[in-house]
Amino acid sequence: MKKADIHEFFRRLEERDPEPKGELDYINPYTLVVAVALSAQATDIGVNKATKALFKIVSTPEEMVALGEEKLKGYIKTIGLFNTKAKNVIKAAQMLVDDFGGVVPDNREDLEKLAGVGRKTANVVLNIAFGHPTIAVDTHLFRVSNRTKMAPGKNPLQVELKLIKKIPKEFSRHAHHWLILHGRYICKARTPNCPTCPVEDLCVFKEKTQLPN
Repeated sequence: MKKADIHEFFRRLEERDPEPKGELDYINPYTLVVAVALSAQATDIGVNKATKALFKIVSTPEEMVALGEEKLKGYIKTIGLFNTKAKNVIKAAQMLVDDFGGVVPDNREDLEKLAGVGRKTANVVLNIAFGHPTIAVDTHLFRVSNRTKMAPGKNPLQVELKLIKKIPKEFSRHAHHWLILHGRYICKARTPNCPTCPVEDLCVFKEKTQLPN
């Protein structure tokens, strides 16, 4: 995709949704870390259902440590891999208390030290909680980047690094939200909704869907 087309791509997405928001519910940077960690291989809707009650009693690492792993499992048992996630959430909470004074760090290196926090989770937290222009590559964003040929890559890291170079700075703050939402609701995996796509003419995807006759 040409530089001018990439600029127009994001201009149109911004015009449709000037202030895109993530769809995970959270209260503060810490609960965002928890929600994003729980969302791996799970839907945002499913995570929000599980954390609705949890976040009424837990909003800090100290409160999470006090809750404990077994009680945490009771809140998140509807989420896939809840046993492993519960262990990581408690371990990460203890690390935040012991090593960071209970404060979520605002840099990737320290975030990735936390149990259960990988590059994607760190990028989401840095972007949403701290306003960093990071790119969190999930399955939707990976698909859109490859389909449109904006930033084709064989793995999420390749896509992320290419997008960082190609996305105009004026759009970098919200770019990952626009791409994720576009992939979730329009450029869907099995049947992309090309006829209603606002950037269809900029996309080089060969198997575009058509309006029924």
